[in-house]
Amino acid sequence: MANSYQKRDKYTAKAKAEGYEARSIYKLEQIDKKHPVIQRGGRVVDLGCYPGSWTRYAIQKVGRKGTVVGVDFTAPKVSGATFFEASALDVSPEQLLEVLGGPANTVLSDMAPPTTGDKAGDHYRQIELARRALYVAAELLEPGGTFVCKVFEGGDAQDFVLEARVLFKTVKRVRPDAVRKVSREWFLVATGFKGKPVEPPSE
Repeated sequence: MANSYQKRDKYTAKAKAEGYEARSIYKLEQIDKKHPVIQRGGRVVDLGCYPGSWTRYAIQKVGRKGTVVGVDFTAPKVSGATFFEASALDVSPEQLLEVLGGPANTVLSDMAPPTTGDKAGDHYRQIELARRALYVAAELLEPGGTFVCKVFEGGDAQDFVLEARVLFKTVKRVRPDAVRKVSREWFLVATGFKGKPVEPPSE
């Protein structure tokens, strides 16, 4: 018997009909419609990009003058973007910046670990990935830039929100309609990147 994540729903059927790789496209689309996060001609980094539905959406939104760079263990079969086949924990911001050709306007992260059924353990592993994404965003974003990140609800979720608020003018918790009702995930949408903190001069 299929579990709640394997069952087809309207978004699964819609993704297949519209030629997207996964139903997760509609999470990003719904976020972008309410809180515009991707701009025409922009530079976008997509962390945890496989199987490619977020990447495809970003490519469509930035247009021909934009740049999209994805990172995941497996590169999606999507044309129009540059991919690093590696863990986002291993690819450096410097590598990404070189391919982007300038600071990013938007950093996206749909990263999540393989779930085990241990809610606390899954949460802490996912938050580790979310914090890596926040670090990458802080290294790559231009002032005023935007960060969108998947979060599993749990003990460290609010601390993660507070960490993001140090770096961004506006931070919201968003749960798109396309998130399955049984899921504990939501998305942090942070806008107005304040810029990297100024490091004190060395003595």
